[in-house]
Amino acid sequence: MSLGVHLKTKVLSNDAIEVSMPMTEKHVLGLSGGRDSAALAVYMRQHHPEIEIEYFFTDTGKELPEVYEFLVRLEGFLGKTILRLNPDRDFDFWLKQYKNYLPSPQSRWCTRQLKLRPFEQWIKPFLEQNFKVVSYVAIRSDEDYREGYTSKKEHLSVRLPFREAGIDKAGVIEILESSGVGMPKYYSWRSRSGCTFCFFQQKIEWVRLKEQHPDEFDNARFYEKTAVLNGSPFTWSQGESLDELSRPERVEQIKADHAKRLIKLNGKKVINPLRVDSEPVDIDDLYGQAKVCLACHK
Repeated sequence: MSLGVHLKTKVLSNDAIEVSMPMTEKHVLGLSGGRDSAALAVYMRQHHPEIEIEYFFTDTGKELPEVYEFLVRLEGFLGKTILRLNPDRDFDFWLKQYKNYLPSPQSRWCTRQLKLRPFEQWIKPFLEQNFKVVSYVAIRSDEDYREGYTSKKEHLSVRLPFREAGIDKAGVIEILESSGVGMPKYYSWRSRSGCTFCFFQQKIEWVRLKEQHPDEFDNARFYEKTAVLNGSPFTWSQGESLDELSRPERVEQIKADHAKRLIKLNGKKVINPLRVDSEPVDIDDLYGQAKVCLACHK
């Protein structure tokens, strides 16, 4: 597949041929700042250099500092700038629109308004100009339970190269390491990209956010207190507030539980002598697969 112009034809009666307007292809690949989408960008650059892909990142303004650093590193490998799609209205604006109710797994307005909406606004003019837009999504071959962005537009299609090529999590890690891009630094303490206060974080990740980025943790706690005062039924971490979670005795309990999970998992784990990790790369290995937002965490 290559970037080009195609004349669509339709055979009519009496051997007449109707020629429609030219259709130009536009190939796009969304980066979350996470491992999988970065590996897909590397993979497409290495295996399909003939395809002119535009890489984009939708910036919520609430991302980890490590995410921005990783995007710069990825730009160096790709040899091109990653387009930043900044939403015209930020998290604080939408929080007010939703009456200070925090987003949650039951109401993912953050993904809808800060990730999907800017993407759809960006590609809308191309679709109106009769472009065929192909979007590449980094769903791996070992993620049968996940589906990508479902297009409702006639000329917008979604491709899943990793699933088509049979590339799993180990393959993704190998792509990043062999290319020299490496893993995002936050994977040493967190299992996903996305907003600093993402509600899909495990409790150990909230503890580590407090340790790694205390200002960001305090910011999340401020949002939570404001939401509760306005009647929001949700807290960032299920079952307890960040005030409760950050108490010293609770922090020690969370760390102890995490250590027990590590010991249990490592007892079942087949050790790869070529890769010795202090703990699994993906914290979901310890706590089970979360139904995350693909636009934020891939």
